[in-house]
Amino acid sequence: MEQTPDEIFDDANGDLAVGDLDSAVEKYKRCVQIAPDFFDGWHALGMALMKLGRFTEAIQAGKKAVELRPNDQIGWTSLSLFYNRAGNIKEAEAAGAKAKILGWGGKIAKESNSEK
Repeated sequence: MEQTPDEIFDDANGDLAVGDLDSAVEKYKRCVQIAPDFFDGWHALGMALMKLGRFTEAIQAGKKAVELRPNDQIGWTSLSLFYNRAGNIKEAEAAGAKAKILGWGGKIAKESNSEK
C-alpha cells in the first residue's frame, strides 16, 4: 500500500529526530512531489536542507513555502534564516521584515477563502 504524504512526512520527521538528515530530505522531497501544495513538507524540506548546509536548495524550498502561504510568519522567518546562512543578507532582511509585519498582525498578501 502506498504511503500518503502525511505518512511520509511523519517518517521524515522521525529521521530528522534521530539525525538522519539525508533520509529526511529524500522523504520530504517525496512528500512535495506527491503533494506540491503541502506547505509543511516544503518548510520541513528547507529546514533539513539548511541543516545539511545546502542553502541554495533550502532557499528554493522556503520560497515555495511562502508562495503557498504568503501570510505565514514561520515561513518568512525560516526563509530569512536560509538567506542569512547563505550570506544573502539583503534578502534575509527583506524576508525578516515580512515576518515582522505578520507578527504585528499585518498581511503580506490578500487572503484567499482557503486561508481564512
